[in-house]
Amino acid sequence: MSFEAPKGTHDVLPRECPGWRRVIDEAERLCNAYGYRRIVTPTFEETELFARSSGEASDIVSKEMYSFDDRGGRSLTLRPEGTAQVCRAYVEHGLQREPQPVKTWMVAPMFRYARPQRGRFREFWQLSVEAIGCDDPAIDAELIALQAAWLKALGIETTLLLNSIGDRACRPAYLERLEAWLDEHSSELDAEARHKHETSPLRVFDTKNPALATLLEGAPTIGDALCAECSEHFEAVRRYLDACGVAYMLAPRLVRGLDYYTRTAFEFVAPGLGAQDTVSAGGRYDYLVETIGGPPTPAVGFASGIERVVLSAEQDETASELGIDIFFICEPGAPRERVLALMVSLRAGGRSCETDYAGRSLKGQLTQAQRLGAKLTVIAAAGGVTLRRHGQLDESVSYERLEEELG
Repeated sequence: MSFEAPKGTHDVLPRECPGWRRVIDEAERLCNAYGYRRIVTPTFEETELFARSSGEASDIVSKEMYSFDDRGGRSLTLRPEGTAQVCRAYVEHGLQREPQPVKTWMVAPMFRYARPQRGRFREFWQLSVEAIGCDDPAIDAELIALQAAWLKALGIETTLLLNSIGDRACRPAYLERLEAWLDEHSSELDAEARHKHETSPLRVFDTKNPALATLLEGAPTIGDALCAECSEHFEAVRRYLDACGVAYMLAPRLVRGLDYYTRTAFEFVAPGLGAQDTVSAGGRYDYLVETIGGPPTPAVGFASGIERVVLSAEQDETASELGIDIFFICEPGAPRERVLALMVSLRAGGRSCETDYAGRSLKGQLTQAQRLGAKLTVIAAAGGVTLRRHGQLDESVSYERLEEELG
């Protein structure tokens, strides 16, 4: 019997890890530069946390969560997203008593039972960046600028879509207009849109049905119904983005389906990913913290699937090279114990070392050193060693001098 990875999961092989490392390292560098601190949360949480934050009627809760009862009879769920966890940690640990906003970032695996697609898996890795405790539109622009800088550094060409979805003051009146319009056109809606009409009307705009998308072009948009405060907030976000040199396209039908989302909504889309072309998405969620039992707390954040970013990233050929500092070749009769002990010492000092464990010939070992990108090759023989550097003459030294030479 042979085994394969479960459907919707994947292995990241050693040859692929440099590309992953580049994507994650660049995210960490920029998050640190923008003042965001790393947070690590559990792989699973109480099911009720995600049921509250994502909504009982949402696809995530009703169709996609990996939930189970533990031996104590508690219902637990593998995290389908990270924002609710960060908000839970914010409330549980009293982070509202720290200077606001609390700015965090996290890279972690998420789990959703969904149909696998290109760059979309049932177990997938995600970058989540959050700023909790601040309603300043400048923090919205900062998060978007951070995201844009990350994608640009990776050579990913994207379009930023931007909208405002209002708040509790102005959205209810808009929803009444939208529902009235949907009622008038109910016979033209597909089954999915009719279901969304009943459970979360804003989500009807989130469709891949071309005919429905064309129909919805005639529907009222939230931008026409924003209150003065939301309009001012959105204008400020746009003004700050302009000042930061971040280009965007207004997308009046870009929405978020859950009640705790407010005001700014944005997505970065990239070509080459098929119908699901969103690389990352985010927005303001001023009502989420109170939804899970905390005090009223403004917040904004974004999430980005690492697999989709890796697929879209410009390939860096140098990132695929291990760049070993020293490769040791042992000819017959060489004091291998001495060589291995020296490698331990060098590694303890931060030098990367490798040697042959497969019984290769001298030629094969030289080829392996080249394949690993060794900066220095040490050829150990019975009576001494030869140091070989690319583009330089070979140098012979004694074992007594070798450690000094390599230091």
